Amino acid sequence: MANLYERKWFVIYTRPRWEKKVDKLLKMQGIESYCPLREVQNQWADRKKDVSLPLFSSYVFVRLNLYEHSKVLYTLGVMGFVYYMGKPAIVRDNVIDQIKNNLTIYKDIEVVNLHGIAIGDNVRIKDGLLVNKLGKVVQIQGKNVLIVFDNISCALVTRIPLKSIAIQNSKQDHEN
Repeated sequence: MANLYERKWFVIYTRPRWEKKVDKLLKMQGIESYCPLREVQNQWADRKKDVSLPLFSSYVFVRLNLYEHSKVLYTLGVMGFVYYMGKPAIVRDNVIDQIKNNLTIYKDIEVVNLHGIAIGDNVRIKDGLLVNKLGKVVQIQGKNVLIVFDNISCALVTRIPLKSIAIQNSKQDHEN
């Protein structure tokens, strides 16, 4: 039988943009929590400001034993535990240590969600110089996508940030 008092790292899912608040609330209750943060410089029209953003959107790590699970669930902003094979997912200590070390070594680290984008997908550009142009993904390079536009009687290849494209599915979208 597993030790019920043994502390292990678990992953909790939070309300959107509540990661830092949940981390603070958990620590106020005496629960060990970790919200990995990365430093980013935001640019506004009149100024620049350094801000701390969560590395993982809507996720916070907590280290606790089985008796503390309910205490976490009743914390404001916590939606629940992340499950794997029907049980709350356990994260090994060395994985948490790796995250901490990587954040120290690599200042520009970022988690990139590919939103289901794959090579060969047809996409539409959402903003920028090529807005509303259709193209095909030929390569994924980190947070940039290499796209071919061939509807101008020659192929134009360019790198586009992931946030600036949308996957095209319907036939009607391709005709526009």
